[in-house]
Amino acid sequence: MTHLLTLEELSAAEITGLLDAAAGYLGVGRASPKLTTLAGKVVANLFFENSTRTKISFSLACRRLGAETLDFSPSGSSTAKGESFIDTARNIEAMGIDAVVVRHSSAGSPKLLTQHLSPRVSVINAGDGAHEHPTQGLLDIFTIRQRRGTVAGLTVALVGDIAHSRVARSNIHGLTKLGAKVIVCGPTTLVPREIATLGVEIAHDLDAVLPRCDVINLLRVQFERQRTGLFPSVREYAHLFGMNGDRLALSKPGMLILAPGPINRGVELTPEVADGSNSVILDQVTNGVAVRMAVLAKLCGA
Repeated sequence: MTHLLTLEELSAAEITGLLDAAAGYLGVGRASPKLTTLAGKVVANLFFENSTRTKISFSLACRRLGAETLDFSPSGSSTAKGESFIDTARNIEAMGIDAVVVRHSSAGSPKLLTQHLSPRVSVINAGDGAHEHPTQGLLDIFTIRQRRGTVAGLTVALVGDIAHSRVARSNIHGLTKLGAKVIVCGPTTLVPREIATLGVEIAHDLDAVLPRCDVINLLRVQFERQRTGLFPSVREYAHLFGMNGDRLALSKPGMLILAPGPINRGVELTPEVADGSNSVILDQVTNGVAVRMAVLAKLCGA
């Protein structure tokens, strides 16, 4: 494996290998000393979109593996003067780097980099438009497996803005390859009918599918990617698709609540659910560092 662009391109064995490796990195840098696996390596974080969890966790993952990091954001950079995406990346490559972690609003941007940078530079997709977010998919699946022991045979619902969600696509590819049943649920305007070709069940009534679910992953409504209002109001969305205490009472005992973040309290879920015993949202954040360590070690390690 040279790059990580999508989970669609990975086999079940490759996904499982990364998950198994991530388990070994839990606690490194905190409960156990930092490693020197990537000593002498330089990783550039090229984030052309805002990020909190992904950007910080990649930086932490690099440091806990002994690598140096370069953090780039377009604000204050030469992109404001008209420098292209490719020229920016190639100039950073010329400074001597081993890997690029890239987030961009255009789908396919990470793949484009692989065609313009040296083959020795690994490219990791940290989210490209509404296409994929493979490390988020991996950490979501890792968290499920950590709590349930397996993914095979579970029913997982992805609820919310499926149309604009790169997280949904990565989760669908990863979960179905590992044997989970996936339901996508949301307003008809936010669930494209063609998503069924990926082997998922489509639903528009959350209350009807909840009793069948072992896991529910609540996706953020991405208002910034919508050009028109796709549902009447935020209040109505929360009423029909928000996870609250009443809906939790209708669910299977011990159902896991995931959310890739940032969470909008009172929209996708209420505070009592976000902070309740079913929630593994902060576990996802913790596990994200270990998963990204596993990816970096796989791509850049000796």
